[in-house]
Amino acid sequence: MLMKQYNAYSFLLDRTARRVKQYAQYQFNCQQFGITVDQWAILKNLNQYTDLSQKELAEYCGKDQPTLTRIVDLLVNKKLVERRANPTDRRSFVVHLTAAGKQKVETLSGEISKIRMQAWKNLNEKDFGHLKRILNTIYDNLEMEHG
Repeated sequence: MLMKQYNAYSFLLDRTARRVKQYAQYQFNCQQFGITVDQWAILKNLNQYTDLSQKELAEYCGKDQPTLTRIVDLLVNKKLVERRANPTDRRSFVVHLTAAGKQKVETLSGEISKIRMQAWKNLNEKDFGHLKRILNTIYDNLEMEHG
């Protein structure tokens, strides 16, 4: 019985995460932002942390390297980011937010915040506290050894 209950919770967690992303992408498309939710995550992280290696960027965005490379390629083609030589390692490069990329972040931040808030309406601070604690516990329970 207990296993069925945990499977149901896992299903709810997966279903909710998918719905959040689908809703956001639908709104991005309706409002013609010209980028995807995944592209936004990269732009937002580069705006917050400045130049990042693709490995760092992949970790911040929760993407694997091949997926991140494809998304960065699309953003390079849109002239929102560029690859620059890594000043500390000549064998690699960093991803840099262009002026157009910075403008895109500034222009869209308010609207994207409104889209994100749709998921949180009808919840109070106590709800947020419980959710944060529960999600962090699940995340920590699944920590993988690196190395």
